[in-house]
Amino acid sequence: MRRFAGLLPPGGNALDLACGGGRHARLLAASGRRVLAVDRDVEALAGLAACPGIEVLQADLEGGAWPLAGRRFAGIVVTNYLHRPLFPHLLAALEADGMLIYETFMLGNERFGRPSNPDFLLRPNELLEAFASCMQVVAFEQGEVAQPKPAVVQRLCAVCGAGPFRLG
Repeated sequence: MRRFAGLLPPGGNALDLACGGGRHARLLAASGRRVLAVDRDVEALAGLAACPGIEVLQADLEGGAWPLAGRRFAGIVVTNYLHRPLFPHLLAALEADGMLIYETFMLGNERFGRPSNPDFLLRPNELLEAFASCMQVVAFEQGEVAQPKPAVVQRLCAVCGAGPFRLG
């Protein structure tokens, strides 16, 4: 996430979806972006409520209606979270030249512990297949990582429209 956060439009609104303790929300806010940090865990959000530049929203992302209908963001960050029905909502919530940074676990991670349920593990190339047809891919990676702990992950950074990146 750190590698691509600097590519987000400066001063734009950012969404940290399923933010947990908010490490990415804090990083984005520290770089001058206005951040909406969303999670279902009220306790996790409590530590962010007083942070300058961060708005918090407690929401169950897997039950009920999409809580961000009508809101748009210059950047959306999703890490260590997978709920496939949200993919279309993420696309709809991006501004015309918005950027999506997504990283989560994929099949093979069960060797290292949780998550191990295939419902919560991406299939090979799944992020690429879900977003590449409607976004310009800046970077895509998948495989085993050693840091911050051993895991098998997929990472995607992509922009809507032509964006600032003309590849090829």
